[in-house]
Amino acid sequence: MTTGRTRLCCLIGDPVEHSRSPAMFTAAFSELGEDCAYLAFRVKREDLKTTVDGLRAIGFLGCNVTMPHKTEIIKYLDELEGTAELVGSVNTILNNGGRLVGYNTDGKGVIGALEYCGVEISGKSVIIVGYGGAARGVAFELASTNKPSKILIAGRDPSKSKSLADLLRGGAYAEGLSLVDLSGIRKVDLIINATPLGMRPRIDESPVPDHLLDVGVIVMDLVYDPIETKLLRLAKAKGCKVIDGLEPLVHQGAIAFTLWTGRTAPLETMRRAVRGDTR
Repeated sequence: MTTGRTRLCCLIGDPVEHSRSPAMFTAAFSELGEDCAYLAFRVKREDLKTTVDGLRAIGFLGCNVTMPHKTEIIKYLDELEGTAELVGSVNTILNNGGRLVGYNTDGKGVIGALEYCGVEISGKSVIIVGYGGAARGVAFELASTNKPSKILIAGRDPSKSKSLADLLRGGAYAEGLSLVDLSGIRKVDLIINATPLGMRPRIDESPVPDHLLDVGVIVMDLVYDPIETKLLRLAKAKGCKVIDGLEPLVHQGAIAFTLWTGRTAPLETMRRAVRGDTR
């Protein structure tokens, strides 16, 4: 039951109707007896500043940020944590005594999911599809802490792919490609889709050429609506190890929970909550 003392957290993005975050955080707050509530708000780009002003005025405890606002929201915050400042993307906000501090936990969420699934990244060749907020967070985390043998950034605009790759070269060998260029890549160990391709209503799309999907390849899709995207379905049929988008969601959610409450997140409770409805 919410009261005048209940602390509020939320998700802002467009769209948000598919989000499992309200179920996940509600279950986590309940498990640990935190008097918090979590809501999801569909926010248009032109309303973003007004929304952030409202969160500040009402005193929201924290906020998650999803597409398309991860970069745009930065200008309305008071401070950025190191990774968020480095990658230029925010997916989590903490209200620290009235100052809104932006964090990027996308990369740590992916690393946590890979480790949970028993995937060793060191020395592996990786393709990250996308160069937006989530892709940037994932790429920087992989390059700085896990030392893959190489990271290939692939996207529709090769100049943007190359720009991101250039920023990574201090931590790992990196190269920027167009999606078309993937046809010339013969073998890779790990593929991560960090684009909306395959998300409803575009469920018949996959950003990865079939020839890269082979036995032993690990394929992660950050999309989780539907849970089994076309990419994951094709990968599974080819004998790949697949990781759906709910696992990184749980791990980045756990980081946000700890930022907001100062407590260790109940990971299994959060995992059960997001997987309770597999529509």
